[in-house]
This record gives sequence, structure tokens and C-alpha cells, in this order.
Amino acid sequence: MKDIYCYIIHSDTLNKFYVGYCQNSLKERIEKHNSHFYSNKNFTAKASDWKLFLMINTNEASHARRLELKIKSMKSSKYINNLKLYPDLVAKIHRETLSN
Repeated sequence: MKDIYCYIIHSDTLNKFYVGYCQNSLKERIEKHNSHFYSNKNFTAKASDWKLFLMINTNEASHARRLELKIKSMKSSKYINNLKLYPDLVAKIHRETLSN
């Protein structure tokens, strides 16, 4: 079974979050962000100190993508911080995004 995640990384340098999803090694994915593997035009290329802030496990890539879009739609670092502080909030959006 594949590891599938919606993940949030944070850069102290930028004091910004990045939300994404992956279907393989999350550690390798973060290393790629830090090495600018995804091109210098990518948002994460602005820093090299991305660290995992939060990950949400899913069973399907499509669900991980819906989680990513839901979190991005909130456009709020406060919301992202609350996801880490309140596990019930993560459970809620996990349920809400199970299917479209």
C-alpha cells in the first residue's frame, strides 16, 4: 500500500506555509522542495528551510488532493495553526473531503 498524504510544510525564513500532497516518501518530497527540484518558479524555491508542520494520512490521492484544496481555500495561517492545535478540526475536514 502506498503512503498518501496531504502535508503542510513551513519555512522559518519566509514565515510561510506550503500545502501539498504526495503519494510516496514525504521525507523525499520535502528534500526536493528544499533543493528546488520543482523549479525556481515554484513557491517553495523561495526558501531552503522547509520543515514538516503537519501531515494528514489518506487512502487515496484524490482525497489527499481534496484536503489540499480545502486547506488552501481557507487562505489562513491561523487556520493552519489551528489544524495542528485541534486534532478534531483535522478529523472534521478529513470527513468533509472524503468524497465529492
